[in-house]
Amino acid sequence: MPGAGGSGVKLSVDPIGCRAHGLCADLLPEVVRLDEWGYPVLAKGPVPPELAAEARRAANACPALALRLRKA
Repeated sequence: MPGAGGSGVKLSVDPIGCRAHGLCADLLPEVVRLDEWGYPVLAKGPVPPELAAEARRAANACPALALRLRKA
């Protein structure tokens, strides 16, 4: 049920804005992995509800402001 407990959110990354700092993968390894060049690869689909707070923290911590959290 979207909105309940922070569920119904999805991460996206701006591939132009991303600078491959890797902080997103450090903060949210369940959803973000890094490719061979250090750029994030996001899991498909919405963020699991139990990880919504961590996803918000990762998006807010992105030094390049390239990680975004949206309603799914």
